[in-house]
Amino acid sequence: MIKESVLLESQTLRSSVLDRTDVLDKVKALSLLPNGMHVTTAMVAAYFEVTAEAIRQLTKRHREELTVNGVSVLRGADLRQFESDNMSLSEVSHPQARRSLTIYSRRAVLNVAMLLRDSDVARQVRAYLLDVEHLARTQPVDNPGLTEHVSLDARIDQRITHILGRTVVPMFNTLIASSGEHRRELIELREDIENVERRMCWHHKRLATLEGENPTENVRSTLKAMTWQAFERHVADLLRRDGCIDVVVRQARSDRGIDITGRTADGRTVAVQCKNRSGRRTVPSADLQKFAGAARAIDRVDLALFVATCNFSHESQAIADLTGVITVNREEVEAWTAGVRLKALR
Repeated sequence: MIKESVLLESQTLRSSVLDRTDVLDKVKALSLLPNGMHVTTAMVAAYFEVTAEAIRQLTKRHREELTVNGVSVLRGADLRQFESDNMSLSEVSHPQARRSLTIYSRRAVLNVAMLLRDSDVARQVRAYLLDVEHLARTQPVDNPGLTEHVSLDARIDQRITHILGRTVVPMFNTLIASSGEHRRELIELREDIENVERRMCWHHKRLATLEGENPTENVRSTLKAMTWQAFERHVADLLRRDGCIDVVVRQARSDRGIDITGRTADGRTVAVQCKNRSGRRTVPSADLQKFAGAARAIDRVDLALFVATCNFSHESQAIADLTGVITVNREEVEAWTAGVRLKALR
């Protein structure tokens, strides 16, 4: 297995995996400008959860490499045209005051991930890339034609699943939230789309197995590598992917057991407690009691989710059943991360 330090130091190795921009969305959703192709320095910084100055300094140090891979500095007429085409960009509110604007392609953002040392998000991106590189070097090549065909099918499956999960289903959530008499028909149609998405996820998993890949192990290792803060952000991203809005990660110790709040597309309030625990530890009943009290007695939310990377003890599950808290155990978290929609949010 290639070490992360080699990826950080070797431009040749970085260049060999720059086509895998899909890895960015596996770790975290990357917001693009209205043109659907570029992001600004501030947006790159937000994705990697670092300061904009850190991104500017990194770009300055690696200007030549990043320029080749899609970093551009717009000035003059080019800048004015770009601003005209992307007026929804919040930071372009006073175009006369701007002399230049640095923009990054998705390929350039991936390049930044392989250069940025002090970012948990960048480290997760590199971990995915190293897994891909390892599989590419070790998978059997007895039948190249079959392997190429399976890989192409897998990429098509991933793209279709991405479109269904990130575009079509959220669109239905919005329509359902604002619909009247056609609400029932829209919900049924959304369920049909979700069934297609689940079948595509299953098909992709089967193809990945044929290629020698173990998707479950990849997801499990990624979750295990997350800090508790990263895990909370990950769950928040999954909620947004499944159509939730106004999702807020509290990340405070005085949260009364509630880590994330939000609303489903149909208006139900949501409270989430996250526990990222590796190994065979179970969620103790005391944690369930604290969360149930906060979610039911204090905040009185409609949907209370307890998400854990381990299982629940019999006593804690009994408390959850009694108080109406929905438990999401390790197996369900892994499936949710892999693309299966959480049933409670439908």
